[in-house]
Amino acid sequence: MRKFVVPILVFAAFWGLAILLWRTRENIFYLYNFGYIGTAIAVGIGLYVLLPRRKKPAARRLSQLLVGLYMMGFLGFYQRENMQLEGFFFYVLAGLFTGVSIHYLVAKIAGPLLFSRGFCSWACWTAMVLDLLPYKRPARGRLAAKWEALRGVHFVLSLLLVLCLWFVFGDRSLLMPSRERVWFVAGNVLYFASGIALAFGLRDNRAFCKYLCPITVLMKISTRLSLLKIGGDRDACSRCGACCRACPMSVDVMGYIVEGLRVLSTECIFCLTCTTVCPENILAATLKVDRGGWRGSAGSRKYRKVQGETAAFRKIIEVDRVGSACYGSM
Repeated sequence: MRKFVVPILVFAAFWGLAILLWRTRENIFYLYNFGYIGTAIAVGIGLYVLLPRRKKPAARRLSQLLVGLYMMGFLGFYQRENMQLEGFFFYVLAGLFTGVSIHYLVAKIAGPLLFSRGFCSWACWTAMVLDLLPYKRPARGRLAAKWEALRGVHFVLSLLLVLCLWFVFGDRSLLMPSRERVWFVAGNVLYFASGIALAFGLRDNRAFCKYLCPITVLMKISTRLSLLKIGGDRDACSRCGACCRACPMSVDVMGYIVEGLRVLSTECIFCLTCTTVCPENILAATLKVDRGGWRGSAGSRKYRKVQGETAAFRKIIEVDRVGSACYGSM
C-alpha cells in the first residue's frame, strides 16, 4: 500500500477541496470539476504504479488526456473561460472568484506546496501535445541560464498587457464569454506553435517548459517548499546516470542523490520518469518537509566533497558518451 500513498493523497486532497467549495460556494460545479480532475490524476498515477516499466508512460499520457481535454475542451471552449495566464490576471483585477481563479490558486500557486510541479506533467494541456513529439529525452543539456529568463519576461509582458488594457484603455470586454473564447484559442495556438517549434529546433519536447512558459514563474516559488519530492538511497546508487539522461527537464537527479538530498530542483515536474529508469530501483516519491532549493553551504567540507564526487561522475558520463543531459537547474 505504500506505493499508492501518492495517488490516494491526490484523490483525497482534490475531493476534499471539491466538497469544501461545493458546500461553501453552493455550486455543484466545484464538486464535479475538482472531483473529476483529482480522480483522473489519481487513476493515472495509480496505473503508473501498477503497470510494468515499459508501459508506465502510457499511464501519464492517459492522465494528461483526461485532464487536458477536459480543461481545454469543456472549460475553455464550452464554458468559455479563458484558462490562459492573461485570463487569470483579468479575473483578479475584476475581483471575480471563478473557476479560472480557483484553478490557478490550486494547481499553480498553493498546489505545488504539496504536489510540486505535478500539474506540468500530469494535467497540462500544452504538455499533453508536446509530449507526443519524438524528443522525449533531451538531445542536449539545458541552455544557458539567460534563456531560462525568457519565462520571466513572458510573464511580465503578459501582466503588462492586461494592466495596459485594464487601466490605460479601460477595456473590460475580455471578461465577456465570447471574447474570452477568442483570447483562449489565440493563446493556445501561440503556445502550441512556439512549443512545437522549440521542440524540433532544440530536439527537446520540454524546451517550451524550460525557456518560454510563463506559468513556471508562479509555480517555482511554492515548489521549493513542496512536501512531495523524489528521494533515493545514496549508498545504493550505482552512479550510472540513467536518471539524468531520461529526465525530460534535464535535472541532475543523480547529483542530488549523491549529495544525500531529495531532488530539490524547482525544475522537477514530478513525472516519475527517473524512478522508472533507475536500474537499482532506489528512486521513489517521498513525503516530508525539507528546505527546498538548498544544496548546502558552499564553504562546508561536506559540500566540497560531494560536489567533487558529483563532478567526477558527470565527467565519466560525458567521456563515455552515455548522455549529456546531466545538468541540474535550481
